[in-house]
Amino acid sequence: MPTTTTSSALSQQRPTDLVSRLSSPEPEIKLKALREVKNQIIGNRTKKLSFLELGAIPAVASILSATLAEVDSRFAGGDDINIANKYTSNVLVQSAAALGSFACGFDAGVRAVLDAGAFSHLIRLLSVPDYKVADAGARSLRMIYQSKKAPKFEFLKEKNMEFLLSLLNSESENITGLGASIITHSCTTNEEQRALCDAGVLKKLVSLLEGSLSQRDASLESLAAVFKNNANVISEFVRLERGRVLSSIIELTKDRYPRTRLLACVCLIVLRNTSPQHLQDLVIKTGMVDLLLELLDDPGQVGDEASFVFSSLIAEKEDLQKLAFEANALDKLCNHFQKGQLHPKRLQGVLLALADLCSNLETCRSKFLSLQGLKLVADALTHDSVDVRTASCICLRSVTRSIKNLCAGYFMNEKLIIPLIQLLDDSSVSIQVAALGTISNILIDFTTRKSTFIQYGGVKHLAQLSKSMDSVVRLNALWALRNMVFLSDEKCKEGIFLELTASLLASLICDTEPSVQEQALALVRNLVDGCINSVEYVFSEDGIILDAVGRQLQRTSKAEIGIQGMYVLTNVASGNEFHKDAVMDRLLAQANDGTQSVIIKFLESHDSRLRTAAVWVVVNLTAPSCPGAVARFVKLQNTGVVSQVTSMVNDPCLDVKLRVKMVLNQSYDFR
Repeated sequence: MPTTTTSSALSQQRPTDLVSRLSSPEPEIKLKALREVKNQIIGNRTKKLSFLELGAIPAVASILSATLAEVDSRFAGGDDINIANKYTSNVLVQSAAALGSFACGFDAGVRAVLDAGAFSHLIRLLSVPDYKVADAGARSLRMIYQSKKAPKFEFLKEKNMEFLLSLLNSESENITGLGASIITHSCTTNEEQRALCDAGVLKKLVSLLEGSLSQRDASLESLAAVFKNNANVISEFVRLERGRVLSSIIELTKDRYPRTRLLACVCLIVLRNTSPQHLQDLVIKTGMVDLLLELLDDPGQVGDEASFVFSSLIAEKEDLQKLAFEANALDKLCNHFQKGQLHPKRLQGVLLALADLCSNLETCRSKFLSLQGLKLVADALTHDSVDVRTASCICLRSVTRSIKNLCAGYFMNEKLIIPLIQLLDDSSVSIQVAALGTISNILIDFTTRKSTFIQYGGVKHLAQLSKSMDSVVRLNALWALRNMVFLSDEKCKEGIFLELTASLLASLICDTEPSVQEQALALVRNLVDGCINSVEYVFSEDGIILDAVGRQLQRTSKAEIGIQGMYVLTNVASGNEFHKDAVMDRLLAQANDGTQSVIIKFLESHDSRLRTAAVWVVVNLTAPSCPGAVARFVKLQNTGVVSQVTSMVNDPCLDVKLRVKMVLNQSYDFR
């Protein structure tokens, strides 16, 4: 029995066959292929990738371009596309729809659409008089503008602003939605926000709040972009209709549609984060906390996004963290973990929400541990998703800020330490930095349990990362080593120094990045703190470390580097006579050629922390119990240091004043 080609049969066609049909000379075959490609890729990332690799996007873009050229020729002849050629209209609609589907939620698709030159053709569709064609173009462009890969829209160009206003004033729901999407995507500076308000966009977006569901949601997203970090725009908005517009957005947090409630909450959070004087009502704040915790249970995109919005609400706000804690947020977030296989984005959001919730309050951290949260987060450290692994580290960094639990030794265990050390080898720099942040906290451990970290090769990894080409990685590796050395025993310090070497430490002290210099000096400060044997480290390899410290103190204009450097010398000056004389040489090195010495420069500093550190060095150099104290005192007196210290007896800083009195009390033994 003969068969015919039906829609069902077409749906079984392989991507290769469909792509070849896109170049068919037969119009109907080409149109059916366009429609089938669109249908196969909707919501199917795997199919999108398959068609992309076969070159389907340039083929569809080519069809769109050629068909638009035909439309232009028809317009030139005075024809109406709706009447003259229904086939042409269908091809334009299907081409636009296919390109939009490729772009929807798929950055690689967005890039391919843009690379194929289709963007300008889609913009051109908006001016086609056929409503279906213009609407299809708008829908496709909205898909593109959901991606960060979409081109930046330049609002400050007059023609572009006119174009945007024409979109927002359109009677088409998708075209006004496109205008709002462009604002959400591209409005990032105060200047652009001001330009939009001056052009009347703010009032237009407010009017869309009374439109359809789609227009209302698009308006809320756009308003959040226009408000962000711009107190002047917010002030103007709050005054609209004597506050009634703001009240209407507050009311939208009670809307029947979950996405509308979420977006209204986003808008209010952006407004409050920029201008904290607004929305101080406890009922409103409690309502937003409760709403976002409720939306976590939504099974779709709203639930995926709710935890991120919740984080933006409570981040760095202790009052809201307390409200969230009282609303059992920790229990609800941990319960989501225990539901099993969560989508990576949702899991990432839950982890980041937990991180913000535990960032300040000890009660939250204790509750988190009591809910077995540590085990749940430790398991997430080995997740396949880069974002989830990073979020796990960020969450642990917040939890490990607890001094009480650090002292209890809760975090120095194999289930945490092994996966964290493994993450130091991760190919993602963001994961390395996040893992280093957590490790830095754990290594503050005031007990002697640091051997676990050493046993699994942690110090070797940190030493290797201190040589990274990425300055942020170097900085965080040094920070972790600094904490590792803090109050460590002699054996631990020796092991760390052997891994780092004197030459590496000296090079890090002279790093190109000031922040790295500061941490390297802080590490050396902790390394030489304690017994005389520890002081000897800076004299290794002919004193290369101490020389580097001296050079940095002469060169630096940053107070933080000066402070750490001076405390290195303070600790070295607590050693024997040889150590003290070496410090004297570095402090007075510049005095012999007529320039101001390092010690005088810092004693005269406007920064009280620097003055304190500088006086501490003098205290240790002139300790009366040391045989060379008198000679050093005389030398300091001859170079003007003693007179400078004496003049500081009434320093406004109490710490400085106390150390000055110590120097003066010691000096009585020399007179």
